[in-house]
Amino acid sequence: MINVIIFYRLYGMIDNCAIGEEPVFVIKYFIAPHGNQFMKSSGSEALQLLMIEKTNDLKTHQWVYLLLRNNLLSGRIEPGKPLTIRGLAEILHVSPMPVREALHRLACEGAVEVKNNRRVIVPSMTAEKFGELCELRILLETHAAEGALPYINEQDIATLEQIDAKIDDAVEHDKVDNISLYNQEFHRYLYSANPFQISVPLIESLWLQLGPFSRIAISKLEKVYLVDRHVEAIDALKQRNLFGLRRAIEADIRDGIASINTIAGIHDYFRGVA
Repeated sequence: MINVIIFYRLYGMIDNCAIGEEPVFVIKYFIAPHGNQFMKSSGSEALQLLMIEKTNDLKTHQWVYLLLRNNLLSGRIEPGKPLTIRGLAEILHVSPMPVREALHRLACEGAVEVKNNRRVIVPSMTAEKFGELCELRILLETHAAEGALPYINEQDIATLEQIDAKIDDAVEHDKVDNISLYNQEFHRYLYSANPFQISVPLIESLWLQLGPFSRIAISKLEKVYLVDRHVEAIDALKQRNLFGLRRAIEADIRDGIASINTIAGIHDYFRGVA
């Protein structure tokens, strides 16, 4: 069993789309050793999901939303994978209503597409979309890091160092799920240090759209990174070096882009690209 403890801020809704803030929940993610470990959708192979512990703090629709959202963030649901509301509801032992609500919220965030036949798929990636999402990540995340810098204290730096150590361990043991989740946790924790930030929901929307494709890429990389840009970011935080922090965050994202582009055959995964 793989356990990942993450502090997660659940976002509210305006016009049925995810935005705003609600209380912070502590969510425990794990790969279930039995029970609902595999999800089967019509015409597709069994889908292994990272499950979320259902606690009294979470309402059913919140639990379903977070479960699906984090499987998208970690790339557990592949691009083009067909899902149905009824099928998801049966596997999760819930009514169709919370599944329908969760999928609608995820569609608002650009993570899934709802088809006319009530099937839901994770959109395929294109080279153009990949480039646009990555450039937006750089713009938003360097802005978010800059805004967080004045609020970072020694305890925050210690926490970021602990998260980065978990990433190193996940890389060493080739735990793809943990690499993605801990990397997102590092960035989320940093950006959320700014009590006035409004960019994290926007950034996570980009992560959601990149997650399924990024997992394919990470699983094919021989080396996830050569230079630990998180260490550079932490050093910049210690020195209160704004330029250094922006440079480290941008380099972290661009290194990932460069690594993905070096993978043989990776462009076969781009829809409509020869």
